[in-house]
Formats: sequence, structure tokens, C-alpha cells
Amino acid sequence: MINTTGEAATETKPLPKPKSGVRTALEYTGIPSSWLDKRPRLPSRNWLIFLTVTTSVASYYIYDRRECKRIRLSYVDRVKHLAEEPLASSAMPRKVTVYGSKWPGDEEYDRSIKYFRKYVKPILVAAAVDYELVNGRKLGDLADRIADEIKARRRVEAGIEEPPRSPVELPNQPTPEERKQRVLEGGIVIVGRPTFKEFMTGLKRGWTESMAKIDREDALAQELASDGRFDEPVDPADNIEVGSLDGEPIPTKSRLPPSALFSPIRPPPPGLTTSQPPSSIPEHLDSPPTAIPALPSLLLVPFINHVGFKQIPIMIWGFFNERHKVRVGSEAGYRLVMNQTRPFVSPDTNTSSLSEEEASSSPVSSYTQGGDLDFSSNAEQYYNKFFTPEEIEKARKGYYDSLPAKLEVARALARGTREPTKEETNNPPPTEVELRAERLKKELRWRGDLAGWDIVKPGQLVPWDDRFTDTLRVFDDPSLSIDD
Repeated sequence: MINTTGEAATETKPLPKPKSGVRTALEYTGIPSSWLDKRPRLPSRNWLIFLTVTTSVASYYIYDRRECKRIRLSYVDRVKHLAEEPLASSAMPRKVTVYGSKWPGDEEYDRSIKYFRKYVKPILVAAAVDYELVNGRKLGDLADRIADEIKARRRVEAGIEEPPRSPVELPNQPTPEERKQRVLEGGIVIVGRPTFKEFMTGLKRGWTESMAKIDREDALAQELASDGRFDEPVDPADNIEVGSLDGEPIPTKSRLPPSALFSPIRPPPPGLTTSQPPSSIPEHLDSPPTAIPALPSLLLVPFINHVGFKQIPIMIWGFFNERHKVRVGSEAGYRLVMNQTRPFVSPDTNTSSLSEEEASSSPVSSYTQGGDLDFSSNAEQYYNKFFTPEEIEKARKGYYDSLPAKLEVARALARGTREPTKEETNNPPPTEVELRAERLKKELRWRGDLAGWDIVKPGQLVPWDDRFTDTLRVFDDPSLSIDD
């Protein structure tokens, strides 16, 4: 610009503000100066929503996990002094047996055992209580195992069998009476409603049924051998040759009885061989005892396994409320460690007066037996639609529909009536022996699943025997409680 005097006017630029020492130091660290020149401002609306939700969820998760740690430590502090008490040189620590069964509808059979390890085990470990895990891989496995163990105990006490002995006798070993006393002083941990039903079923079977040994697989093999599934169709025009001496038809390989064809897994039909021999145990020894000896006290641990798409909201809620499971598990472990027991509360309803049809047709929430038999009965509503016997019947029908074609191929190749195809040469089809073994394996699983489902299904009453009233005891809540 030119002013009135004709002289050029010079523009004056404002002097830059002096840099502070903090800014200078930050620039020397390599931070771009453009970052330092920006003025802070509030985030946008979407960012505010995102930060609010994320912070709330993270804060609730952190709070829940801190509470889990606090609750567990509070119970650990109250029992850890028991681990510091000295033991005699020949004494053994207290030991309990933990039972867990498969949850209906879940492929992972050890979910109940995982629940015990996560929530109950820390309290037992802090108190130096040993434990033994027993887990059923399929529905009904636990009931069969408990029943077999009780029957074996009855045979030993009746003098029919010798008690198990160690191959090497070591000095200072506990006597059988001392081992029984240690078992009684330990306890039994039952995790979940299905486990409780299987335990009571096995308990009643063991003290009620005959104590004779039964090979379930051999009994089923004999039953399957006589049902005609592997019989060949009779065609009068085929495989008949007239003998030169007496004019009678000479039986070919297909006409031979099953016992004439050796197979390590093909049992002869009942008409050709003797079935399983009857029990050789005298009747006065094999009858159920009038009184049941003392049993270890029971620790009933509630457990619900949420499986399925419809229960995803409950799973999400449980993920952020882990402290409730920690509290329940810690309280259960604390009851066992403190060893305060009470008598088992017998049911109000006589289970023998209700038929299976009445029990299975009634809704889950409408039937009660009363007493401790209603332990965690609300858990049955979470698996009532996961497993249906119709699925097994459908799989069985599909298998038996395809079995005749497989048998025809196996017998044709075995007898050489036709040459194998290129595909059959590369991948040989199963032989008749293999088909029999496969069928036996499938039937064992199908029947076991159905029998196990009949034990744990919703509405099925828990087996009860009046002899259990004076025998069973339950670990009770101590008088001391811990605040939230």
C-alpha cells in the first residue's frame, strides 16, 4: 500500500508466542507439532455413545471379577488354618468323592466337574481336603457304577468274594475298618440335579437288586443274536442239494446254524447254548438288607448348564455376574470343610404311589416330592427339550433300513458269488463279523442313552427307599455367614 505521503507502508506480522518448556521437550521427542497445535474438543455423538457403553461394560466386568476374588479370599481365610494343623505320621488327610454326570443335551460330559474345579475346589484345597473325581461320560453311567460298587461291597460283606488286596503288603497300612472310617469322615459331593438323580438311582439299585454279577454286554449280545436281523431269507430254489444216501437236503453254508460258523462276537442263540447261568448266591444272602450301613454325608451343589440358542441371554448375564457362582461354590465348600451335618429330610410324597406315566406327564413345576429330594428341581426346565428319545428311534430306523444291503454285499464278497468292484477293492466294505460288532456297539449306546434319559428326564421322580431315612446325612450351612 502507498500512504498519503507516497511512502510504501510495511505490514507488521504478529510475533509468535514463545514456546513453553513442555512443548519444546515434546517436540524433541518426535511428536509432530501439528498434534500439539490442535485444540481439545468434545467427541462426536457416536463416539460418546461408544465410550459410554464400553466404559460401563468394562467397569461392570472389572467390578464383578474383583468381587469374585474378594469372596473367594474371604472364605479361604476362614479355612486355611485347618491346613496348618499337623497330622500324625500314619494319618491321612480328609478325602471326599466328587460325582458329576453328563448334562442332557451337552456334548461335553465333564461340565459339572469343571464347575466343581472352578468354584468349590479352591476352598477344599485351602483347607487341605483331598478329593477324588468320578464323572459319567454318558447318561446313566454314574448310576450303573454306583450300583455295581454297592453290589461288590455286599458280596464282600457276605463272604462271597474276597476283599481287594494290594499285591505288595506294606507296613503300617490302615486296616479295613480304618479305611471305612476314613470314607465316612470324608463325604460325597454331588454336582447338579442330573448327578443327584443318578446317584439316588444307583444307591437304590445297589441296596435293592440282586448282588449277582451281570455282564450287560454279553446279555445284550445273546438277545440280539436271536432277533433275526442277520438271518438270511429262505429261498427254496436256491442252495438245496439232495443227498445221495438218504435223499435229505444237504445244508449249505447259508443253511448252517449260527453256532457252526465261528465268530468271536457272534453268540449262539439261546436254544443252542445255555444262557447266563442263574445266580449261585443263596437266597438268604442275596435278599436286600433290612438296614443300610452308614454312608458318607452328602454335599449338594446346585449347578445349571445353559445350552442352546434360547439361553444366550442367560449366558451373557452369567458372564457378568460370576460372583454369584463363586459365592454358591464357596459356601458349598465351606459347609463341607466345617463338617456340620443334619439328617436327610425324607420326602413328603411316597414315590411308589406315583406311576411313571403320571410323573412324566406332569409339568416340571407341578410335581414335588418334598424334603431334600427336591434339590435343584428348577434346573430341569433348562434341558427338557434338548434330548428326545425320538432322535434315537430315528437313528435306529435309518441304521436297520440300510443293514440288509450291507449284509448282502458282505456275504456275496465272502462267498465269492461276485467280484468286488474297483471302489470295493480300494475301500473294502465291512464284513459280517464287523457288522455284528458295529450293531452291538450301537445298540449298547442307544439303550444306554434311553435308560439314562429315563433317570434324569424332567418329571421323573427321584428314587427313594425308607431305609435311607436313618442313613443319609447332608452337610448343613454353618452359623457364620459372610456379607456381600
